[in-house]
Amino acid sequence: MTCSLATSDSALNRPSPGDRVWPISPSQLVNDAPLFARLGMFMLLLMVPTGFAALIDDRLLYGVNVWVKPLKFELALAVYLLTLAFFARYAPTLPRRKLSYHVFEHVVATAIVAEMIWIGGAAAFGIASHFNTSEPFMAAIYGLMGMAAVILTSASVVQAWHIHGNAATGLSPAVKSGIVTGLALTLPLTLVTAGYMSSAGGHGVGGTGVDAGGLPLMGWLRDGGDLRVAHFFATHSLHVIPAFAIASAALFGPGQVMPVRAFAAAFALFVLIVFAQALIGQPFLASLGA
Repeated sequence: MTCSLATSDSALNRPSPGDRVWPISPSQLVNDAPLFARLGMFMLLLMVPTGFAALIDDRLLYGVNVWVKPLKFELALAVYLLTLAFFARYAPTLPRRKLSYHVFEHVVATAIVAEMIWIGGAAAFGIASHFNTSEPFMAAIYGLMGMAAVILTSASVVQAWHIHGNAATGLSPAVKSGIVTGLALTLPLTLVTAGYMSSAGGHGVGGTGVDAGGLPLMGWLRDGGDLRVAHFFATHSLHVIPAFAIASAALFGPGQVMPVRAFAAAFALFVLIVFAQALIGQPFLASLGA
């Protein structure tokens, strides 16, 4: 592919071949990012036995089945890994061939596997994986898993840096800006929201803190603030902002980056507003009722 960073106005308003990103096959994902793509697909497959466990095991934790959390994390990590594999095509090939990058990828993959062993193991024993400091061993593990979470999320920033420095992505300026910004914002927004939630020792602010009866599908608390809401939107910056950038390129022209930057700033502000809403004990979408 050739870069669409042409200087003339007519060139900037022509659709870039690289902006037409669909469809993509699993084999392409594996070719572009073998480790992340395969691990992401494995996480999807892992949902099958976990889902079966949820069907035959009726134990509850905080009002919901003990296997719901592992299922959510398997899906979330699969989406994250496959997204990184999808965007890997826009990173320059040379850095991805270096030993240091391969080591980094394996460190990230190890952190993800450790997270799932910890969360799945806690579910098997019927105990809480997050915010569990009931004994020194669990407190130590929780701290280590917090470090693992930072490591795995850092992959988004590393990828943003590589794509930003690649002049031959084949993407229009608008879409490239959206991908880079979305990836780059994922880590800092997640550190703010998840970091505070971890230090607070729980996701609920006010109310009972019981997930049963929460917002449909997401399970967010209805009788108080829920810090998981801001955390959710923070981790999906790498999806929301690039999606807007694709729409913006079609509406305002592929060479226009200001709408993308303005939306990214507004989205970051939205995450912080939702975070503040939880801190004052108000549920997300409160008008839906308890």
